[in-house]
Amino acid sequence: MDKIKYLSRINLFHDLDIEELQQMESIAPITVTKKGTLITSPNKSQKRLYLIKWGKVRMYTISNNGKELTIDVLGSGHIFGEISLFAPGSHLIYTKAIEDSVICSIDKVQFEQIIMEKPDIALKIIKILSTRLKEMEEMMEQMAYGSVRNKLLFLLNRLSEKFGEPLNEHAGGETEWIQLGVKVTHQELASMMGSIRETVTELLNELISEGVVNRTSTRGFFIIHLKRLKETIENTI
Repeated sequence: MDKIKYLSRINLFHDLDIEELQQMESIAPITVTKKGTLITSPNKSQKRLYLIKWGKVRMYTISNNGKELTIDVLGSGHIFGEISLFAPGSHLIYTKAIEDSVICSIDKVQFEQIIMEKPDIALKIIKILSTRLKEMEEMMEQMAYGSVRNKLLFLLNRLSEKFGEPLNEHAGGETEWIQLGVKVTHQELASMMGSIRETVTELLNELISEGVVNRTSTRGFFIIHLKRLKETIENTI
C-alpha cells in the first residue's frame, strides 16, 4: 500500500510536502479495516485520532437497556476517535466499520505535537469540527421538535448531502435520482430519529408511493429523487 499517496489525499495533510508526509508516515499508520470491525469503544484505552480516507463507519452509543443508538454515519474525510482536546465526551462513543475502509490513525500525544508545529492543520481540524458541531446542533433541534415524518425527511436529506452518488439514469431516463452510497437499515434510521422501525417502514412506504424514495436492485441501498425530496421538505415547513 502506498501510504504516502493516501496521506497526501487526506484533507488534513493536503498541503504538506513530500518530506513532511514521509515524516508523518511513521506516526500515522494507514490500515484496511474490514466491515464489522469495532474501531473504538469506551473499553479501549488507546487514545488515537482516526481519519477516514475511504469507506464508512457508524458512530453509536448504548442505552441503559442495552440498545444501540446510532449517532451518525461518517465517510471519507471525516475524523473521529479520542479527540477530547476538542470534543469532551467523545470517549463514550462506539465506532464500527460498516464497509471495508481505509483509515489513518494518529496517537493523541503525537497529534497534539503536530498541531503545535503545524498551525494550518490545527485550523483545518477546528473547521472540520465546527462543521460537525453545526450539523449535530441542526440534527438535535430537528429530532427534538420535528414530527416523525419531518425527522425522516431531514435525515434522508442530510445523508444525501453526505453520501449521495449521482445516477446516470433511472426509470424513464430521469437524471435527478441519486443513490445513497451507504447501506442503512430501517432500524438504523429509526435509531437516528429516536423512533421505532415499524414507524420508519410505514413512512418510507409513503415516500416510495410519492416518488421521493425507492430501492435499488442491490439490497440495502436507497435511491432518492432530490428535487422531490427538497420540495416535500419545503412543503412541510
